[in-house]
Amino acid sequence: MMDYAKLRFHRIEPETRLDSFHSTDDDLNAFLNEEAKDYQDELLSVTYLVCYEEQIVAYFSLLNDVIRLEDTEKRTRNRINRKIPFSKQRNHYAAAKIGRLAVDYRYARQGIGEFILNNICMMLLNDHKLGCRFLTVDALSSATGFYESKGGFRFFTEQDATDDTRLMYFDLKDFG
Repeated sequence: MMDYAKLRFHRIEPETRLDSFHSTDDDLNAFLNEEAKDYQDELLSVTYLVCYEEQIVAYFSLLNDVIRLEDTEKRTRNRINRKIPFSKQRNHYAAAKIGRLAVDYRYARQGIGEFILNNICMMLLNDHKLGCRFLTVDALSSATGFYESKGGFRFFTEQDATDDTRLMYFDLKDFG
């Protein structure tokens, strides 16, 4: 079993070597190796490496997002607004989005993904540099079970149930 206390999070830098990382998803590998630094240079997202000793075991990218309630089903609007005091309710709420999250195939199924989700929540709650109530993800349909069971994410809608990706959210007030 992996000692999570030895996992370190590092923001990628221009000189960071990334070629040792290999997930089972070619698109996620390509993003890290070919696009992550450019996205960061253009201020579109920030990518963090999760390292165990000197090995990259996972990565994730974060970007800003917004939840627009006028774009959601009534049931979802009610579920979200019910938890927010009436005087603070809005038609949209600040969110952070997980743009990508991948674990190296050699470290898969060791709880690293759940560990990363918990750390993302702690980062957002403890940063205090901006207001952010929700965490969102456009989850691959193959990953929705992970986000639902390990992260407590919920679906925005059932209209995308047969799509390749599903929009999901987590209320950071529910963390911990």
